[in-house]
Amino acid sequence: MSKKNSGIFERFANWATNATGSSAAFILAALVVIVWAVTGPVFKYSETWQLVINTGTTIITFLMVFLIQKSQNKDSKAVHLKLNELIAAHEGASNRMVNIEDLSEKELEQIHQFYVRLSQLAKSEDNLGCTHTIDAADLNHENKSERTKHTTIKINESKKNRSKESNSAG
Repeated sequence: MSKKNSGIFERFANWATNATGSSAAFILAALVVIVWAVTGPVFKYSETWQLVINTGTTIITFLMVFLIQKSQNKDSKAVHLKLNELIAAHEGASNRMVNIEDLSEKELEQIHQFYVRLSQLAKSEDNLGCTHTIDAADLNHENKSERTKHTTIKINESKKNRSKESNSAG
């Protein structure tokens, strides 16, 4: 995906998120606090001296809340899309789980109870290896590889047929 398509605010927000999350930003913030504390005796710990740090930290905190929320929303959406892709790509997964985050709390609780029960059933099995073996992983890989080859062949054949149809129609 291209960064050129993102707006100026998007680019600034990404830059600010990376910059404020860096070690340099932490060191700079720590230095500001140290300088402020060292200057306390110079300003006789006046109300203005206290107001400087209070105002500065309040403004920075206020702005950072929105920046952090934007970053969290973007990350959350990316994770959901990746999970949706995994669900869609996995033959055994339920497609009902795609966009599950849009369900009500009651519906989510019902699905949660299903997985709690599934977990209880799995715990009752004596042998962890019965479902998590190297042989099972190899077999899953072979099956997926064969399905992918078969799907690719079908897609290529479909493209050839459409190409032939468009050439004969033209």
